[in-house]
Amino acid sequence: QEQLAASGGGSVQAGGSLRLSCATSGFGTRYICLGWFRQTPGKEREGVATLGRLGNSRYGDSVQGRFTISKDNSRDTLYLQMNNLQPVDSGTYYCAAVRSQSTQCNLVPTIYNYWGRGTQVTISS
Repeated sequence: QEQLAASGGGSVQAGGSLRLSCATSGFGTRYICLGWFRQTPGKEREGVATLGRLGNSRYGDSVQGRFTISKDNSRDTLYLQMNNLQPVDSGTYYCAAVRSQSTQCNLVPTIYNYWGRGTQVTISS
């Protein structure tokens, strides 16, 4: 069975950094998009960053230049390095996957059909 589980969230002050991890299993090595998404109470879930099977990445406008998505293939672990965090970045972060032959992965959450448990991120002013 395909599984994902996010971890590494916490509480930091504005300007700080966090690195989130997502343990994955059961997806194989081909034709898959991976992504990070976040949701804040009262707001819709939004795409943060995606990573294609060829290593190409996309980022939401609000995190461009501050966040970096990567994957350690030897450990089947997805990462999200978050720098210069701001209060608006607070929320529950989820990792997700979808089987796709596209090399450029979509940031729209609804196309992803495999979801892991989320991890909480809180940024204070």
